[in-house]
Amino acid sequence: MSGKLYICPTPIGNLEDITYRTLRVLNEVDLIAAEDTRHSIKLLNHFDISKPLTSYHEHNESSKGDYLINKLLDGENIAVISDAGMPGISDPGEGIIKKAIANNIEVEVLPGATAFVTALVGSGMDTGKFVFEGFLDRDKKIRRKRLEEIKEEDRTIILYESPHRLKETLKDILKILGNRNICVNREISKKYQEILRNNVESTLDIFNDRDEVKGEFVLILEGFTGEKTKTDDYSSLNDREYVIKLIEDGIDKKEAIKIVCKDRKLKKDIVYKQVLDI
Repeated sequence: MSGKLYICPTPIGNLEDITYRTLRVLNEVDLIAAEDTRHSIKLLNHFDISKPLTSYHEHNESSKGDYLINKLLDGENIAVISDAGMPGISDPGEGIIKKAIANNIEVEVLPGATAFVTALVGSGMDTGKFVFEGFLDRDKKIRRKRLEEIKEEDRTIILYESPHRLKETLKDILKILGNRNICVNREISKKYQEILRNNVESTLDIFNDRDEVKGEFVLILEGFTGEKTKTDDYSSLNDREYVIKLIEDGIDKKEAIKIVCKDRKLKKDIVYKQVLDI
């Protein structure tokens, strides 16, 4: 009989935020897989938990994931923890969960501290609808492209960011998304926790005045409130209907056929035969 995979959230700062249930599970499992064993051993020692510990992070995700799955198939119970918060949110925990499900291994997720939920609730912005984007790409071109794609997202936007990329990300947000409201959360629940509720430009000025930026950040961005750019979606139409719609929009038949062929990568004669009678 297979063992069970437990997903155990750990405190994002204040050690008091760990749950009794998480402590019980960590004391009962056969093995604990941690993102950084050097970091996690301090947590376990603090709560007098003495269990075998193994590393599981983005650099060994594939090989160690297979190792953990084999252990689970052999009947061992394993707990996965990250450096802070809920495993599986912007960390390798997502991978082992998918592998476990694919192998019909029971997965039990324990509720607990999660940075982006804490930041969102305290932001004062709309919590009814929101979108979590995690970390934007390190590559500035890809990062800016993604910001362009979500420029007209009207739900509250949640981002994670590291200290050494914070200023550049704020600059890109200001340039692409505009000077909208933002709530910046630094070091949530830790000793030097800081919450800044302002617009993007003023927030950027604050960090530009600092010699060094430290800590981990959660950014809560106000959703788009302007008038959205009108876009036409023809994906639900067949080729003939697509041509007809373009003609109705004022484009002549010959040009409409060209557009459909280019858009759908079709040969001209294929589309032309469908619209001979128009």
